[in-house]
This record gives sequence, structure tokens and C-alpha cells, in this order.
Amino acid sequence: MGALDGLVVLDLSRILAGPYATQMLADLGAEVWKVESPWGDDTRRWGPPFREGESAYFLSTNRGKKSLAVNLKDPRGQEVVRRLAAKADVLVENFKAGDLARYGLDYESLAAVNPRLVYASITGFGQTGPRAAEPGYDAALQGMTGIMSVTGDPEGPPMKVGVAWIDVLTGLTAAVGILAALRERDRSGRGQYLDLALFDVGVAAMVNQAQAYLMTGVAPTRMGNAHPQIVPYQAFEARDKWFILAVGNDAQYRRLTEALGRPDLWEDERYRTNVGRVEHRSALVAELARVFKTRGRAEWLELLRGAGVPATPVNDVGEALADPQAEARGLLWQLAHPKLGPTPLLASPLQHMSRTPAAPAAPPPTLGRHTREVLAAALRMDEEELDRLEAEGVIKGTLDRKEKG
Repeated sequence: MGALDGLVVLDLSRILAGPYATQMLADLGAEVWKVESPWGDDTRRWGPPFREGESAYFLSTNRGKKSLAVNLKDPRGQEVVRRLAAKADVLVENFKAGDLARYGLDYESLAAVNPRLVYASITGFGQTGPRAAEPGYDAALQGMTGIMSVTGDPEGPPMKVGVAWIDVLTGLTAAVGILAALRERDRSGRGQYLDLALFDVGVAAMVNQAQAYLMTGVAPTRMGNAHPQIVPYQAFEARDKWFILAVGNDAQYRRLTEALGRPDLWEDERYRTNVGRVEHRSALVAELARVFKTRGRAEWLELLRGAGVPATPVNDVGEALADPQAEARGLLWQLAHPKLGPTPLLASPLQHMSRTPAAPAAPPPTLGRHTREVLAAALRMDEEELDRLEAEGVIKGTLDRKEKG
């Protein structure tokens, strides 16, 4: 039994932040009704890569959900969603601010029929402020929140993170907020509204870099793979490949100098403390870079790990997934997709909870696969009504019936 068994989540979100949050809830046992337009979540068409028409992007964040294809532009589709919201514990949406109010699907409208509803809105800039009406995309928000100003080579252009970093963090934040609201509902019996903004999350995620600015008034800049407050803590190039050296304290630094056979780098008073190493970063890093190029990466990693100095290879994604640690931790789940057959997906990092671990409930759904099933079970719609709504374009559930037959 999952930690969230019995919880019903109505997912009106698309793309990444919202679907990432609701997939986490599904892995923990919630039943997630993913309401899509008749043409589906945008990410169903984002690619390549595709396999049998299925997008890798969509597969990455929609495991364990039931897909309902409903036309929200039709008042009858709006009523279907309103009735589903009356049955749900949680609603997650990422429409532009004010859009769902036009359909009578905003928090105030739905809370009137379901006071226990926890309603999470995810937008680029939140529901208030001068930018509230602007759309928000991860790349744009990476530019605005400062992460691109500290990412990349010092002499190069601003650089974004290679994944939709703010979207993922917003999904995580949304899941935390939803669980907190549900915990409070246990005491009060009342739901509440969560106003989540990519902008807010991106700024908050600047953590030590932003705090350094608040203390000094000096904006941090790009430092490549180096760390602004710890030395040596960056990528180094061995004779053949790159690796990361992460010396987090003075004891580790001393062990590094011993492993390198360079006691002089410890005896030098400039390098005895991290503060000194940061102050004399250029000289120390240059000397370490010269030393590391004298041997291959595998040799250095074996030597440094043996000395208790944190060091790891710079892997590509394939190498990361092939690491023995990935297999030992079960970082891939194999699920039987209705079109693709056995399909590997990235596992939830919450799968190691001792009593209620995250687990996959089902593969990512094909579009509209569960429309008729959910509407029949949750809203007591009969076949005649479902046929009429489908024939008139209010819902789409053809795949569901074909696959059953």
C-alpha cells in the first residue's frame, strides 16, 4: 500500500513542472486523473526522439496516471471537470493566471462545491505582481532568475542548465506544498490554494549565491566548474578524461596532498585553510591542473578514493545509468507500455522508504485511454451518455475502447 493510497488528484497541468509533481504523487500511491485536451499534452509532440509515435519527453513525467481527454472549450467539458473536482482531493493546473476562471474552474468556484480541495496553480510569475499575466517557460526563467549569470565559462556567454532545472524544482516544491496542505487539512478539514511561481522557485534556488550578493552587494559571476566558496572543488582534466574533485574541508585537502605525494601543498601556509585556498585559488588550481594531467582518470579516481578524497568521473547520461551504483539502487523501472511493450523509465528516488516506498502504478497512458473508465466509475455516466459526449467532441476515449476490445 502506498503512502497516498486513496488520494485522488485531478491533474490539469501540462509540460513539466505540474506533471513532475503529480507523477511523484502517483508513485506514492495517489490516483491521478490527467485531463488532457483532445489533442493531448503538448509534450506528446515534443521530439524527437519518438517511438511508435510516443514522445520520450511525455514518457518521462506521466507514469502512473489515467488519461482523460476532455474539451475544456465546450461548456459540457467544463462541467465534466467541475464534477471530477468535486470528487478530488487535489487539483493541479498550470494555465495562465485567470484562464480557468473563465470556465468556472478557478479555486473560488471549485472550493464552493468542494471545500476540502487542495488547489495548486503553477505559473511563470504567480498570481500577483506586474508580470502575473506573462507566460513562463523554463529557459526564460533561467535567464531572469540569475542561474545563467553564474553558469558557464567565465569568458563565454551566459549558459542555461542542460535540463529544465526550474521546472523540475517547481514540481518538487509543488509536491511539498500539496503534502503540507493535506497535512493541515487533517486538522482543519479545509483545503487551500497554493500559488506557485517558477520565478519564485528559481530565485530561491540560488541559495548561497544569492545570499552572498545580499551580504556584499556584489553579484556573483560565471566561474566555469569551480565553486565560489570552496577550493579545490571543480572539474579537472586527467591525461585522458575529465573528473570532479570535491574537497569539502581542510582534512580532505590534507589527504589530497598526501595522495598526490605533494606535502608542500599542505605545508604552504597559503593553502592550510579553505579561506586561504579561495584567496589563492588561481595558483593552487593551476598547480593541481598540471599534476592531474600526468595520469589517466581511472588511476586518479582509484588513488583519490582510496585516500578518502571525494572524486567522481564526469559521465554522460549513458555512463551514469550504467554505473554499478545505478543498478544497485534500482534507478530504472521497466514497465509494460500498451504500445511500446517493456519500456525503461527513471525510477522515483523515494522508492527506498522503509514502509511505504514509491512504486510504479502503471506506464504513462496513451491519450484518452481512461476517459470512459473514469467517467463511468467516478461520475456514474452510462455508455449512452459517454457515446453521445464522444460523438459530439466533448470527450475522446476511442483508444480506451479499442484496447479493451
